[in-house]
Parts: sequence; structure tokens; C-alpha cells
Amino acid sequence: MRPGAGAAAPGITLTVRRAGSPVRSTTSVPALDRRAFLRGSGLAAFAVLGAVATTGCASAVAELRSGAAVSGDVTARRGGTVRVGLANDLVAGGILTSSNDAIITTVGLVYETLIRYPGDSLEPQPSLATSWQLAADRLSLDLRLRDDVHFHSGRRFTSADAEFALRTYADPKWTAQLRSTAATITGYDTSDPARLVLTFARPIGNIFDLLDIVPMIDRDTVAELAAGETYIGTGPFVLASRTPNSQIVFERNSNYWRPDRPYLDRVEAAVITDSSALLANVRSGRIDYTGALTYRDANNLTRLGGFSVVEEEGAEGQFYLGTNVASPALQDVRVRRAIAYAVDRERIVDEVFRGAAYPANLPWPRHSPAYDEDRNTTYTLDPDRARALLAEVGELPPIPLTYAAGSPSNETIAQIVQADLAAVGLTVELDPVENAVAVKQLIAGQFPGLWLLTHSFAQYTPATLTVSAYPFNARRNASNFTDADYLAAAEAAWPVSGEEPEALARYRAVNDQLLEHLFLIELAVVVPRLVTTSRLRGFGWTRRTEPQLADAFLA
Repeated sequence: MRPGAGAAAPGITLTVRRAGSPVRSTTSVPALDRRAFLRGSGLAAFAVLGAVATTGCASAVAELRSGAAVSGDVTARRGGTVRVGLANDLVAGGILTSSNDAIITTVGLVYETLIRYPGDSLEPQPSLATSWQLAADRLSLDLRLRDDVHFHSGRRFTSADAEFALRTYADPKWTAQLRSTAATITGYDTSDPARLVLTFARPIGNIFDLLDIVPMIDRDTVAELAAGETYIGTGPFVLASRTPNSQIVFERNSNYWRPDRPYLDRVEAAVITDSSALLANVRSGRIDYTGALTYRDANNLTRLGGFSVVEEEGAEGQFYLGTNVASPALQDVRVRRAIAYAVDRERIVDEVFRGAAYPANLPWPRHSPAYDEDRNTTYTLDPDRARALLAEVGELPPIPLTYAAGSPSNETIAQIVQADLAAVGLTVELDPVENAVAVKQLIAGQFPGLWLLTHSFAQYTPATLTVSAYPFNARRNASNFTDADYLAAAEAAWPVSGEEPEALARYRAVNDQLLEHLFLIELAVVVPRLVTTSRLRGFGWTRRTEPQLADAFLA
């Protein structure tokens, strides 16, 4: 068995290094010493914004990881309400899609997963599973589960619930992105309520990605979950009430399996779709944290004092241009390459993300084993080359560029792209739509031309992106792109993981296909930024930016 039997969930115990030696430090002690949050910590299973918040543009996480000296400790306080600012509301049936900040927040507070990844590696850590053993042939996985966990309804969590959650995730009606990975599970042994044995149709390298992502939902209320009426999990907070398009209220789970957690009594999430109104609410102190501000506004707020900018390292996302290759204007790869040469990525990074991003040609963040620094500059700004490619193709009709409206970042990037393409002779017509509409078009592959969105999953095992994510899935993707060589490369990368030579070679083959066909045009890898009040301590996040507030408190 993997070590970890009886271990607490990620975030309870932090493994840190001092003078080259591992030291165990627990957040259950009253005093939270910042010196426990050094760069080498790994932070158990997700990044944590710990003891003392910063002011100024520097990331609080960067300061925590720097090992800077701190005068005095901060004592955790019980009680209080944290107020969250969201740009979107919950969408019925969307809980497994992670398609907006309301869904991500709800998953992070209400639900838990079987394992958790640390912020700085893909080494699984215990959560609702305490230990596990992957068979030598990688065709089965034996997991031991906690026996002291209950759903918010009071019913005990068992292996049968884990089976139900995984089977539900694999059901196409939920449009979950990793369902192809979940579908490789061909057998479930749940004869022991505290033990789950999974059998696989084939060896896969990303099974722990799946277990880090799938929320353990309640089988007794799945119909109500699909309707967006009831959200019951095992997490530290209970969804107590919801006023559509206005507010979601979460209350402390008094029967949570972690002793004395959470500290907070309540989390109130306000849905504020207007970015100016959201900024005003943050400035006036009516919001304690939000990830929905522009990067410029986030940086400017820190000059007022009392706020921190937090960079959610390990949860990087990517802004990209998608192309519907079935569109007459985008069928020719030379047009797609011209677009890649025409877009000024450096300007987008500087003007929109204020340095919390870096230009990209490939989807991977720098910490991914698939990241290739040389290949990542294949398409740099070269308007002359773009014009030459378009001259070879001939006259093209105007191309629509769809993006989710309401986001100043989306609007600014769309305008930059429109201007850059106009400069090389391509006419682009902006097509703003509601976020929910953009998600539906993405899933169905119904964008009329170009689209601008963000994608995730590149921060996981590389195969997860190419066999699962809507934009990249080699079998069916939002670009309507199919190619035997791309499919073969994606399938070959699925069984491997890590940084062994064979795995790296297969990732290079995937990169070759992405750059050759260019059905997706990457723009930038972006580190998500939050603005928090300096009173909020112990805030954490998962690799998908799901907030972790079991250890959070108001100083």
C-alpha cells in the first residue's frame, strides 16, 4: 500500500524543509507560523495562502515561499463570514464541467475527491482515500477509504458512493471532460465499504488525475443535482441557500470529518456580473476575495493597502484561439499559421495579464514534462510571414471571433487579435456571447469560426489534455479536427507519465502534431490571480483553482 493510511486530508499536515531536513508541521495548532510555508514545502495537496498577507503587487504565495522572516505568529480564530465575489452563477447540470467560477467555488467548498495533488508535483496525496496500490501491470488500483466520512445528509460515505461518482462522471450526459479516462474503468469491487478496487481496460498514465478531479457526489440526490436544485457532498461547507443570479450561501459543516474544521461559520458568494460593480464592492470592503477582477485592477487594489494579490501557482490556465477547421476560411492550415504569426502575444501578456503570464505556442506550463522551451517559440510575431501565407491562399471571407462577454480580459484580447489580423489582411468580426452559450458551443463544436477561451488540464499529466479536454480531444474536439497521426500520438502518450525518456519522446510527438496542424493557437499560459483582504488567512486552492477554506480564518 502507498503510505498514508489514517492520514488527514490535504491541508491538515504540511511537509516542509528546514536546513535540508523534512519537518512535520500541522495547521491544527493555534499559531500559524509563516516559517512553516517555505518554498520547498509542497503544501501537502494544494497551495495555501498562510499566515501573513502581503500588500503591493508581489504575490503573497511568492512571499510565503521565500522564507522571509516574520515577527510574531498569527492565531487561528473560529467564526466569521467570508464574502466571495463571483462573475457567474451556477448552471444546472454543470457541476462536473468546471465551466465557471460559481461551479468551481461550489465544488471546492461542498465536495471532496479521493486524492489530491500537491501544488508543485503530480504525486498523489490522501484525501477521502488514505492509501492505494497500483498493480505492476497498471490494470488495477486498490484504494483504502476513510471510514469516518459522512455526506451532508448524514449518510456514511462508502466505496459504493465512490463507484457511483466515477460511473456518473463517465456518463456522456454530464459532458465531463475526463469521461474517456473514467470509461476505461471496467470493474468495481465495492464489497468492503472502506475499500475500492478499480479494474482498467488498458494501462493509463492519468488515473490519478481523474481521482483528483471527480467530486464525490451523493447518489441519493443526483436527480436534484442535475436540475441544479441540491448540492450534497462531504466537504467542509454545506450549500445552505441560493438566490439565482444573486447569491449562494454556504454554512459550516458541523459534522465534518476533520476535527475542529472549518474555522469559518459561513461563506457568502455574491454573483456580480458587472466588472465595475465587482471592483467597487471589493474596494469598499464588501468582498473578501475574488478571482474575477482584471489583472490591472487586482494590482491597483494593492496600492490602497489591506489587500493582497495571490497567484495560484500550480493551477495555470491557458488563453487560446480555437479554430473551426470545418469553416471555409479556416480549412487551410496556412491561414491558421498566418494567424499564429500575426498575433502579438507579448502585448497580450504585458497589457492584459500584467506579467502574470508568458507567451505560448504549446499548451503546457513550464513545470509540465511536456513543456519544450524551443518549440514554444515556433510562431513568434512575424506579420510579413503572415501576409505571405495569406497571399498564397487568396481572398478570404470575414471570420467571426466568438468570446465570452462580460470579461474585460476577453474583450481586450479579442480586440488585440482583431487589430493584429486586420494588419495582415484578415477581417475579423467580434461575436461576444454569454459564457453559458460559449460553453455549449465548445462542447458541441459549433463555433462558426475563431473563438477565444481559456483551457485547463495542461497542468496535469499531459495525456489528460489530448484524450479528454474539449478543445484537444483527439477523437472529438471543438475544432472538428480529425487526423490519424494526431490520434496515434495522443493514444501513444496515454499509458505513460512522468519524465522518463519514453514518456518525453511521446510528448514530443504530441507537440509535433499540435504545431503542425495548429487547430488551436495558444496565446499565453496564465497564472490565476486572486484579490483577498489581508484579514483572510489559511486560504488554499486546488490545481483547478477550487477554493479550499477548511483552514481559512479571518484574523
